[in-house]
Amino acid sequence: MVQSLNTKIDLTVKATSFTAFTEYGQIVIGDKAFEFYHEYDPRKYIQIPWNEVDYVIASVLFKGKWIPRYSIETKKNGTFTFASKEPKKVLKTIRIYVDGQKMVRSLGFFDVLKRAFFAKKNKK
Repeated sequence: MVQSLNTKIDLTVKATSFTAFTEYGQIVIGDKAFEFYHEYDPRKYIQIPWNEVDYVIASVLFKGKWIPRYSIETKKNGTFTFASKEPKKVLKTIRIYVDGQKMVRSLGFFDVLKRAFFAKKNKK
């Protein structure tokens, strides 16, 4: 069994991790780290200490009514993407430990198209 980094747990919620394969489990948010534990395999887990978090990126749709997924970008190990049952509650709990300036929205579909169009236009 994996030893948790947290000494106090603030939130536990069912979630999905989008790594190489889609994995189901639980997110545990505590005073020391953000943790994901696989539902059946105790060897598959993700532990991200708060001092290692660079950005938290949320995909926001319908003017904040729906948040399908969010990503945690670390300083050394890349980006981890998650989806959970109650994403707003998860992001509010993360905000306790991560500075609000480091919590950002991802670009929308039309924003990506607009950037691509203007990048090609400015390139010529």
